[in-house]
Amino acid sequence: MKQASLMQPQSSKRTRKREFLDSMDRVVPWSDLVALVEPYQPEGGRRGQQPFAAETMLRIHFLQQWFNLSDPAMEEALHDVPLFRDFAGLSSWDEAVPSETSILRFRHRLEQHKLAGQILAVVNDLLTAKGLLLKAGTVVDATLIAAPSSTKNKDGERDPEMHQSKKGQQYYFGMKAHIGVDADSGLVHTVRGTAGNIADVVEANSLLHGQETDAFGDAGYQGVHKRADAKDSVEWHVAMKPGKRRTLDKEHPVQGLLHQLEKLKAAIRAKVEHPFRVIKRQFGHTKVRYRGLRKNTEQPKTLFALSNLWMVRHRLAAGA
Repeated sequence: MKQASLMQPQSSKRTRKREFLDSMDRVVPWSDLVALVEPYQPEGGRRGQQPFAAETMLRIHFLQQWFNLSDPAMEEALHDVPLFRDFAGLSSWDEAVPSETSILRFRHRLEQHKLAGQILAVVNDLLTAKGLLLKAGTVVDATLIAAPSSTKNKDGERDPEMHQSKKGQQYYFGMKAHIGVDADSGLVHTVRGTAGNIADVVEANSLLHGQETDAFGDAGYQGVHKRADAKDSVEWHVAMKPGKRRTLDKEHPVQGLLHQLEKLKAAIRAKVEHPFRVIKRQFGHTKVRYRGLRKNTEQPKTLFALSNLWMVRHRLAAGA
């Protein structure tokens, strides 16, 4: 990052936001990611305002993900928050900043060329090379991401690609993000998006990367091994249905062992909750921002790539 301009208000306090950005700046593989997106950037040399550097736009795009900012809010933040300007490489106070339109167009290029999935792949290649992503086993799960259910918009209708789903006794309207995570580290390797009414088990086998020998899922994945797309090379370990588990006699020799086995499977499955917590609580992604499944599936791919880096930031920094 560039040094802050003398004209720019500065503070010596190490705020949590500054510490967070410094941590992420150290672990994001900038050179590899810039090489990925740069070929899709507009060329300079024409009349008018020249395009901003690919790294600047990528840094701004990541700021949007980390702080849950819309395109207009991101432009305003670049004007208002010196720390964000500095992180984006726009340290000079009189230097132009990308407009919300420029920010939107950059995101559209990422969506058009499906670069979010490639960003996740680049990050995971790094983590695999560092020995942090082992790929021996996979845990699968899904989370609901809410969409606006109101019809008070210019189209007068809900997003037709979002659907209602029931969780417990409550109904939700939106989409599902399905993920496959490394059973050892809890790092996400595969992301799929569907409407909210699609059963978790439907996507289960598509969340496997093909190298694992064991896969784990909660009781919602009962029968996954019988599906047409099931892989013979993978042994599924699916949780017992809660009602059946409650009937187990812990003092019985066999049933007691089954109870202990369920506890062991639950401990392994628990790793899948951490990435969801990071993108929802740390990054604030609890609602879809766009219309349509395609756009709203691309964003979680970027979010999970960044959550992977966040989850192992200390180990990456120690091994740098």
